[in-house]
Amino acid sequence: MRIGQFYDDDPSESWVGVARPDGTVIDLATAGDAAGIEIPSQTRALLEQWEWQRKTDLAIEHAAETGVGVVDAASVSRAAPVTDPSKVVCVGLNYRDHAEEGDNPIPETPVLFSKFPTCVNGPDQAITWDPNLTQKVDYEAELVVVIGKEARNVDSADAHGYVAGYTVGNDVSARDLQHGDGQWVRGKSLDTFAPIGPEIATPEEIDDVHDLEIWTEVNGERLQDSTTANLIFGIDELVSFCSQAFTLNPGDLLFTGTPPGVGVYREPPVLLEDGDTVTVGIDGLGKLTNHCQFS
Repeated sequence: MRIGQFYDDDPSESWVGVARPDGTVIDLATAGDAAGIEIPSQTRALLEQWEWQRKTDLAIEHAAETGVGVVDAASVSRAAPVTDPSKVVCVGLNYRDHAEEGDNPIPETPVLFSKFPTCVNGPDQAITWDPNLTQKVDYEAELVVVIGKEARNVDSADAHGYVAGYTVGNDVSARDLQHGDGQWVRGKSLDTFAPIGPEIATPEEIDDVHDLEIWTEVNGERLQDSTTANLIFGIDELVSFCSQAFTLNPGDLLFTGTPPGVGVYREPPVLLEDGDTVTVGIDGLGKLTNHCQFS
């Protein structure tokens, strides 16, 4: 299934739904209420529920039979599929050729950093920044893992059972802050610097998460073009590695690294500007488009 968050007029009043191939969206809370099943209105709260997949399936079945909670997708807008993660964990240098393009050594273990939850942004929303604070804003196409249940000290062989699904992400980065600070948090954590979407594809939707085309286009020009087959550390290893250090909660986001072609290392550099449009795509997961705007 494809789980997302949608809204009519106000992004702050988004609700969790399932997008269907026929161009409709099922409002899970409405369909669930009609079926006598309590389903919360936000994705994180849904994932925190016991047997959330079974409850969701029952709501979908009821909506299909009765039409209750079925909405025309063209009549609503998409918010980020998760808007309030407890944490956003990111992996640096997880594509060998990306590490090499920046003259970085190939890591022997995953390199972790974090973005703040206030970075999270949705499809078609603005990536904003103050040009007096940073003048070197860059794009990074990333596969994002959404955690489906609490994970602590998880073995890599069992890690897939803790994944709710996958979505598209853009690890937007202020390179002058990132490289000037000596550590990455500030340069990675400006508000709106973690767009995700359009929806979360649950694992059965994807044949092989380690064999997906991933790319970025800025104003229609393709600048990153790779495949998740080139990940150094795979999804199960990353989930396990993180869980050895800290608890992963339902709805947490794990950005898994970016392939080569980022703007700062191009000749000449290609950095984002006011008015630019940036689209990240991942085969089987869809496209995530945002526009850039000075604040």
